[in-house]
Amino acid sequence: MRRLELKTQKRTQFIDITSKVAEAVRSSGVQDGFCYVFVPHTTAALTINEHADPSVARDLELALERLAPWNGRYEHREGNSAAHIKASLLGSSQWVCVENSRLQLGTWQGIFFCEFDGPRQRQVWIRLVNQAVDA
Repeated sequence: MRRLELKTQKRTQFIDITSKVAEAVRSSGVQDGFCYVFVPHTTAALTINEHADPSVARDLELALERLAPWNGRYEHREGNSAAHIKASLLGSSQWVCVENSRLQLGTWQGIFFCEFDGPRQRQVWIRLVNQAVDA
């Protein structure tokens, strides 16, 4: 398993980690299989979306803020319920197919680490799985 270390700079931040995940795939020796990406944090998430236009990530941030505003009426005493809700909506993991040692993402797709309770030191875990049988 490989681990990426990230230091986020803002409370809410989308970080394109596609190139780092792709490098982990290339250096793993896995030709064909799957790449599992996971964040071990309850106030962070992963998403796959367009990474050609940065306004898409900003639009996602704005939409999630409308769904779970930071200053909403929540019971969680730590004061970061909005971050937990946003992370739950997006999820903590993503699977991507690997072929010829390359991530099989669509033309405009990228993998984003989504911070909702920063700034913090974060990790992203990457597990590569070889395809045992051609299916």
